[in-house]
Amino acid sequence: MPGVPLIAIVDDDDSLRSSLENLIRSFGFGAQTFPSAEAFLSWRQARDTACLILDVRMPGTNGLDLQRQMISENWRVPIVFITSHADDHAKARALEDGAVAFLYKPCREEDLLNAIEAALGQTRAEEARRPS
Repeated sequence: MPGVPLIAIVDDDDSLRSSLENLIRSFGFGAQTFPSAEAFLSWRQARDTACLILDVRMPGTNGLDLQRQMISENWRVPIVFITSHADDHAKARALEDGAVAFLYKPCREEDLLNAIEAALGQTRAEEARRPS
């Protein structure tokens, strides 16, 4: 992960995507946004993402299904879920499947930053384990 960590944001809400992108850039990270899981998956740099901020409920492939797909394809991108729907089952599933955090919209900037930092810590640890 040389240089500025790249954070991908997948959410079907245009205004939220834009707000999150601006906030993440203000934290000093790179940001790339996508309106759907399919758009993210078609991005050629998707596997280079240092952290994925992912909505749970979206048209097409939802966030939990994207997480499962990434697991089945052996992706090592840490995920921070963010949702406006309180759903204990979805939260439990996301966290059991390895999500770094499960935040509710609107979330505090500090909570999001802490979740991103935890995700980046996972990314750095994964990179340290790879053979040179």
